[in-house]
Amino acid sequence: MRGRRFVILLLVCLLTGGCTRLPEVQNMAYATAIGIDYADGKWIAYAQILNFATVARTEQIALGKSFPVWVGEGKGDTLALALTDVGRTAQLRMFWGHVKVAVMSESAMKMGVNNIYGTVNRYREVRYNVLVYGTRRPIKDILTQKSILNLSPLDTTMFTASQMSSVQSIVLPVTGNKVIAYLNEKGEPAYIPSIDFDDVDWTEDKKAKPMPLISGAYFFHGMKMIGWLSSEQLTGVRWDDSRLERTPIEVDRGGEAIATIMFKHPKMRVRSYMENGEPRFDMRVDTDGYVMEIVKDADLETLARYAEEDIREEIKKTFNHGLRIQSDPFELTQKFYRKYPKEFNRMKASKPYILTKDSISKIDIHVHLTTTGKYKGTKP
Repeated sequence: MRGRRFVILLLVCLLTGGCTRLPEVQNMAYATAIGIDYADGKWIAYAQILNFATVARTEQIALGKSFPVWVGEGKGDTLALALTDVGRTAQLRMFWGHVKVAVMSESAMKMGVNNIYGTVNRYREVRYNVLVYGTRRPIKDILTQKSILNLSPLDTTMFTASQMSSVQSIVLPVTGNKVIAYLNEKGEPAYIPSIDFDDVDWTEDKKAKPMPLISGAYFFHGMKMIGWLSSEQLTGVRWDDSRLERTPIEVDRGGEAIATIMFKHPKMRVRSYMENGEPRFDMRVDTDGYVMEIVKDADLETLARYAEEDIREEIKKTFNHGLRIQSDPFELTQKFYRKYPKEFNRMKASKPYILTKDSISKIDIHVHLTTTGKYKGTKP
């Protein structure tokens, strides 16, 4: 009898002694994005809070109905104090485990990205693979921006990290752990995409509806931001990213459109070598494409040659824009370091930026048009 009572008492203790102090899920505020700013000697932190009952896809939710986005703000002498201050008046306990995006202002990035990333990731709930963006817009405007059909911010490009079928979709989102890893590499090949929104393309009835988009990228030196290039200036980097599912190019000559060609998963190879004591690079791009539109009759061989010339020109322009702000969009410096570490360290000791307008010696482009769809083209 005593043994039976002891077993029952032990079971009661085991079943009731675990989660008495754990907060109920409905009594927590779930942060989905973090915003970070720096102004007047103070750090400013923002937390985007969404009601998941309105975000979930259910039959009761009316598509197109607008739902509110809550944004909390905190300030402090340090970023950690600012993040803590966000929850001071939240009324509910803040939970950071659902944070998927971190948006930083230019002034915050100039203070040092490593400090920001290190502070945020000291929160045990925050994951390492948070998508990171920079912006020139007010942080609150970015965090309250909804998607098409008034869907929640979770359905925007900023959260989904999806690539749109546009010539401007050339800078793909990156996660914070990769940014920090790249910043610690020799040559500092890291970039952070810039998030903005377009308030012209879409309207709800006749009311303009801004939509988020990646507008360019920020580049860094010594963990601090040194400059920004727009998507238009960075068109050449798309040929160095095999993750691109598809990217279009308009072939024209003399201001007259000839065709539109869609390319997919381009591959770039770079050979680095020394010439007269300076680094030199040979670049080769291989990509497959198909003709989407023919405006003016041209055979496939001619279209391929025109496309190769245009791709080569895009790469040159992007490289020259990088020279202007002393950045390295094609990660050439890192490739040179891996092959010539001693020469790299010697050059960096005398000048922080080793690229010049003559650094690229050759650019070979090889285009293969796989199909023309229903239109079969004309023979040369």
